[in-house]
Amino acid sequence: MAAPPPPAVRRPAPEAAAAVRRWTPPEPFDPRDLPRNLRVLGRGPYDPAYRAAGGALWRATRTPCGPATLCLVPDAAAGQVVAEAWGPGAEWVLEALPALLGAGDDPSAFVPRHRLVAEAHRRRPGLRLARTGLVLESLIPSILEQKVTTDEAYRAWRLLLRRYGEPAPGPAGRLPEGMRVMPGPRTWALIPSWEWHRAGVDNKRSATVLRAVSRARRMEEAAGMDLAAAVTRLTAVPGIGPWTAAETLQRSNGAADAVTVGDLHLPGTVVYALTGERDGDDARMLELLAPYAGQRHRATRLILATGRRPPRRAPRFPRGDIARL
Repeated sequence: MAAPPPPAVRRPAPEAAAAVRRWTPPEPFDPRDLPRNLRVLGRGPYDPAYRAAGGALWRATRTPCGPATLCLVPDAAAGQVVAEAWGPGAEWVLEALPALLGAGDDPSAFVPRHRLVAEAHRRRPGLRLARTGLVLESLIPSILEQKVTTDEAYRAWRLLLRRYGEPAPGPAGRLPEGMRVMPGPRTWALIPSWEWHRAGVDNKRSATVLRAVSRARRMEEAAGMDLAAAVTRLTAVPGIGPWTAAETLQRSNGAADAVTVGDLHLPGTVVYALTGERDGDDARMLELLAPYAGQRHRATRLILATGRRPPRRAPRFPRGDIARL
């Protein structure tokens, strides 16, 4: 039987004028902090939902009010960020702009306990943890990243959005080419098994995505919960463990203490950066991060920003291709 075509989508009519908002970030404001802080929302350099182009950051997203495209440009002279938005969700994303840019984040609660961290904190005073307020758009790509290389996960996300996402709303000729809004829960649920396979997603991960989208409303409710309750809500879904929950809530909730455990590289990086030891594991990482309780994710972001990595001693994680099996 022939595969059904992707769900039909209609490109929204371009808006005559964008909805616009200017917002003044807290001091100190450095225009370079805008891409630095929001980079975690992109899934690779070719993410159809996130682009950096011409000094602007572009983000295509699915809000509770519908699809939206957000364009952010720093105005260094005014010390502001200029935001333009298009689509049915334009007003929603502009209302959520301060949270996205870290207005709800409280870096004053962070106290460096290591010289390396103190220096990184001094160099990055404008670090703010973004809060999107949207769970599924971070949860689904995090599921795709389980137990595979980053490149494999980015490829799967890219292929699925290109085939099943809908064109991002916005002005023709200005909107970066190929931008797509993530599919809605029903569309995810209708993707046939062979299309997951073609994108390189095994049955375990695709089944986890399907379970998550079948509980879409309850998943999105986690954006308004404290960290412990949100982790409990997400991990109640089979296939979603602490690693996936942390990676999601760091973005959707701006969770300063959502430390990632079970990662292939992070423990070794944190332990090496703080101690010079080359055999770090989760237990040792958590021991070293204990003084940062409540701010452990911020501490790891600062540690990663230093670029201090342990020497590579093993071959890279082998890349699989289930589409060839």
